Amino acid sequence: MGSLVLLLGASQIARGASIVAVRVWPAEEYTRVTIESDQALSARHQLVSAPDRLVVDIDGLELSPALRDLVGKVRADDPFIGGVRIGQNQPRVVRLVIDLKQPTAPQQFALAPVAAYQHRLVFDLYPTQERDPLLTLIQEKEQAEKEAAKSVQDALGEFIGRMEIKPGLPEPRRPAAPASAASAPPETKTPVPPPPPSPGLLDRVDRLIVVALDPGHGGEDPGAVGPSGLREKDVVLQIALKLRDALNAQKGMRAMLTRDDDFFVPLHERVRKARRVQADLFVSIHADAFITPQARGASVFALSQNGASSSAARWLANKENAADLVGGVNVKAADATVLRALIDMSTTAQIKDSLRVGNEVLGQIGKVGKLHKGSVEQAGFAVLKAPDIPSILVETAFISNPEEEAKLRDAGYQAELVTALASGIKRYFAKNPHLVRNRTL
Repeated sequence: MGSLVLLLGASQIARGASIVAVRVWPAEEYTRVTIESDQALSARHQLVSAPDRLVVDIDGLELSPALRDLVGKVRADDPFIGGVRIGQNQPRVVRLVIDLKQPTAPQQFALAPVAAYQHRLVFDLYPTQERDPLLTLIQEKEQAEKEAAKSVQDALGEFIGRMEIKPGLPEPRRPAAPASAASAPPETKTPVPPPPPSPGLLDRVDRLIVVALDPGHGGEDPGAVGPSGLREKDVVLQIALKLRDALNAQKGMRAMLTRDDDFFVPLHERVRKARRVQADLFVSIHADAFITPQARGASVFALSQNGASSSAARWLANKENAADLVGGVNVKAADATVLRALIDMSTTAQIKDSLRVGNEVLGQIGKVGKLHKGSVEQAGFAVLKAPDIPSILVETAFISNPEEEAKLRDAGYQAELVTALASGIKRYFAKNPHLVRNRTL
């Protein structure tokens, strides 16, 4: 029996691993290269300069058409990868040469089978110097203000140009003044000041409000998938991009996205991003599925320190907290202190403020469509555990419900939902201006 096991093992090794799929996920923050196979792969890499490139040797592998597909997966606008070359370097050793566009700090790790995925070998290509997100946010705000001012000046200049008298045309006649009026001294009028503008929701806040918007899932993690194939990661990104524009249009308010494209962001990294920009509010946007297609209605969740408020809330929290397993996290590279923070960095004050904003948002989205429950629910969502930022998770609808999937696909419904979310956020800060960080405009 032992000999049979050894023989089977040798046969399996001789056959080698088969490539199931190759994927490239480019983004400004980092590019991910994924090689999925039916067996775990062993690889080693090294950086080579002049020109910059990443050389990867994968053991126990024969060159195949599926692996060659990686060459065509690289997009021209990839910030990190200029191209990929693949060859059989040695018997049963395939070499990948990834041409780099900029200095890169690569991370390599393997992922065990999970969900619909088999074994994955992952290479994350990060820039050697991380951008300052708060500085980027302020620069974007200043640039937007300059463009808006230029647009107003151009429109004013065009208006004045239209009002000027064209050469060759008679000057318009003015009606003659009555004789009595001509002899009378000119009347001097006291200028009347214009009426003060009506007070807005945010007039009591004179500092820059930063809202971190977190479109759930992304990249390797599609999230929930509706009956007709609509993916959660796609629709929540569409909503978040529209909500960003709506909030940026408000005076003194800027929105930051934890992801602005189709790439995966680990849960702890989403929290870290919000803290790095000193966000005043964190809003995670989802469109989840439930075990039955009958579940429907929008929900708003805050963190709980004492267990979930319902069995459904607990089920959803456990499902969302498993996103890292599907999306793929390099646990060895993760900051241990950050990972611990996801366990115990919640505070009573944060939860209290989260319930406040949750109630405002829930009240507004209830005007757009049906609510799953008429109050803010609570559960142990890992992405809501920033200790110093009020944080809520919005389930826009159940994508597993055919009717709600159709609504989520509709641009008109998305616009209504964005208006409701923006209104709830503005109402929260108008009622709680003291909660805005001391960050001057």
